[in-house]
Amino acid sequence: MTPHLLLSAFGAAALVLAAVPAFANPEADRRAVADLDTAYQAAVARNDAEAMGRILHKEMILVTGNGRVATGEQLMEMARTQEIVYERQVEEPGTQTVRLWGRDTATVTALLWIKGVRKGQAIDRHLWFTDTYVRTPKGWRYAFGQVGMDVPAPAASKGK
Repeated sequence: MTPHLLLSAFGAAALVLAAVPAFANPEADRRAVADLDTAYQAAVARNDAEAMGRILHKEMILVTGNGRVATGEQLMEMARTQEIVYERQVEEPGTQTVRLWGRDTATVTALLWIKGVRKGQAIDRHLWFTDTYVRTPKGWRYAFGQVGMDVPAPAASKGK
């Protein structure tokens, strides 16, 4: 094989290998998504719109139990204006489940406890949510969320 042909063969092989995405470790993906979702909840609790923006997909939407839809930008604006001042915005321990759906999609389901003040009114709620993450060239991003209606605190942990 001539040096020119050998170089061409190596070049073609390199292009093929570069075009094939690296397969990630499922456990590493689960941990990364779990940690990212926990970080997102903490950013919301701090009203940290900048941190939320690093996690949210540019086309993210959230659908609430009563059918309202909020965009990621609207959620970040709520944080910037501190529409809610949080005492708690946390996933209840032991309720988070991360499921992978193929290579590039994951869901997080957990029971969320929200406690604070919204527009002068005290809130103290428990609700189940599902957050959907997609893998992008920049890493995992939170693309879609759906939250249920409030559940009574004692019965809340039975829904997992």
